[in-house]
Amino acid sequence: MRICFVGGGNMATALIGGMLAKGFTPGDIAVVEPRAEGRDRLAADFAVRTHAALDAAALACDVLVLAVKPQQMRAALAPARGRLVDQVVVSIAAGLRLADIGRWLDGYPRLVRCMPNTPALIGAGTTGLFAAPAVSAEARAGVERILAAVGSTVWIDDEARMDAVTAISGSGPAYVFHFIEALEAAGAQLGFDADTAHALAVGTVLGAAQLAAQSHDTPATLRERVTSKGGTTAAALASLAADDFVAIVGRAVAAAEQRGKALGDALGADEGEKI
Repeated sequence: MRICFVGGGNMATALIGGMLAKGFTPGDIAVVEPRAEGRDRLAADFAVRTHAALDAAALACDVLVLAVKPQQMRAALAPARGRLVDQVVVSIAAGLRLADIGRWLDGYPRLVRCMPNTPALIGAGTTGLFAAPAVSAEARAGVERILAAVGSTVWIDDEARMDAVTAISGSGPAYVFHFIEALEAAGAQLGFDADTAHALAVGTVLGAAQLAAQSHDTPATLRERVTSKGGTTAAALASLAADDFVAIVGRAVAAAEQRGKALGDALGADEGEKI
């Protein structure tokens, strides 16, 4: 399987590093990167092939991974219009819908939309994927193999739900980082120095997440096991409940989903079209 990345930024770099660690061959990976320093870095770090533009040599691939910013996508795709044959085109750009990408590629149908998150940078990502009907089961398996190189994958059966994927897992790391910030701030208020508060907060979140991932019990059951009646945890959870913590999180995720839909409308609009 020959893979070409359009864009050599952080997510492309994470995917390439993960793929090589999982047995992909450097010679089967190419990157289109207009910056000479970027091409030099990619070649030195990974021994992959590099191209300054999306030319015929770059398009000689089985999978074309679009790893540029959403605002740059239309221009980045222009050299590929009318030149795709049977490649699977995979977009990891947030918000962009397959209908718009397909339109910019003159109706090309073999498209997959993915939403990885930033823990992919350390091989611990979670990626939601949606494939257009024209993508075969074999092609889906190939795409999954690429994204699984940096973490877990979840297939979504309705592209309309990709905005919810973005709201939960795409934006989710920021919610967790914010919670860690809050725990650190609470630790500082209780008299801990910054390093100790950080170690306590990060270690607790990391350990709890690993326990939730490895346990057969639900998060609710795990929470209940930590909570003794009349104890310290019960007091903290009662305070969270009084502030409607579950509803706060729900509203935050809903706000992210609605913003994702609005961005999709704006990013996919043709020039001159009002949103």
